[in-house]
Amino acid sequence: MPAMPRMNGFVGRPRPASPSRSRSAPRAGAALGCAGLGALALLAGCAAGPSGAPGPGGPGGAARQAAPAARDGLAAVRAGLSGPARRATFYLALGDSLSIGIQPGPAGRSVPTAQGYPDLLAARLRRRLPGLRLVKLGCSGETTATMIHGGTCGYPAGSQLAQATRFLRARRGRVALVTIDIGANDPNACVLHARPAAMIGCLYDQVPRTERNLRRILAALRAAAGPRVLIVGMTYYVPELALWRDGPAGRQIALVTDGFAAVVNHLLAIRYRRFGARVANVFAAFGSTDFGPALRGARLRAAVTGRYAGPAPPSVARICALTWMCPAPPGLPNEHPNAAGYRVIARTFWQAITG
Repeated sequence: MPAMPRMNGFVGRPRPASPSRSRSAPRAGAALGCAGLGALALLAGCAAGPSGAPGPGGPGGAARQAAPAARDGLAAVRAGLSGPARRATFYLALGDSLSIGIQPGPAGRSVPTAQGYPDLLAARLRRRLPGLRLVKLGCSGETTATMIHGGTCGYPAGSQLAQATRFLRARRGRVALVTIDIGANDPNACVLHARPAAMIGCLYDQVPRTERNLRRILAALRAAAGPRVLIVGMTYYVPELALWRDGPAGRQIALVTDGFAAVVNHLLAIRYRRFGARVANVFAAFGSTDFGPALRGARLRAAVTGRYAGPAPPSVARICALTWMCPAPPGLPNEHPNAAGYRVIARTFWQAITG
């Protein structure tokens, strides 16, 4: 994935000690050596091996067959609803800090807002489903492991996943939509205070762990929700693209992180679809791989390793426009989307829901 972005940094993003603490952006001074970058790129290629390919059997196969096929408007959303038409219906939002609309507040601390993509989606859905209630169970800093076992945020059921499955079972026939963003924080343990060589080995081990955890999460959600409830998962943008502006070392981190992120996002999409979920391709919506026609092949490599006096590539300009990664002084970089970024994410989810 963009590398796996607490939310969201795939490579080199510090994990905050509490959900309210803002995350400072990684600086290019901590750049990997060229050998480490090459090895990480190789790791990204290996991570997309056969284990990521969907098959006809295995966990989630039946759910994929039974998932809603209707794709005209909100037919897929209504497919999970049954019983009296006037009963309250629900939209359940799960995941990390993106699912609760985290942005930096006036003091620079990351705080939940009502500008997140679930809020925007719920408002749009209510135009056709009056009375729809948004329930947000997300947790800033959540990983796939803590979503299963708990430990980051407190839940009566012990973990976000346990709370979500309890909610879904208690409201069978009343849940119209489940959205989820998870996985971006998983590499944090690998990149914090780690030497490049150790980081690469850790990431190599982390990718299959994330995949196993995601399978467990999706299997539990699908079993609790039933085969007809629409589940939509998302891929991640790459906040580290903003480091392109910090010289050769920053450009190296930006490029390698972007490549690793592409691999992990591909893995996420495969797993979501295998369990009958649709995919909101935020990685593509943010233009994460768009370095422009002037930077291709050898010219891109030269720009990364040497001097570059040209304009920021489109992918970098877009990450600056849609997140808090490029604030005017004295603001500090923050990997979360701004209001415009959350609108793009919400629109991408909407396209997945109605497409």
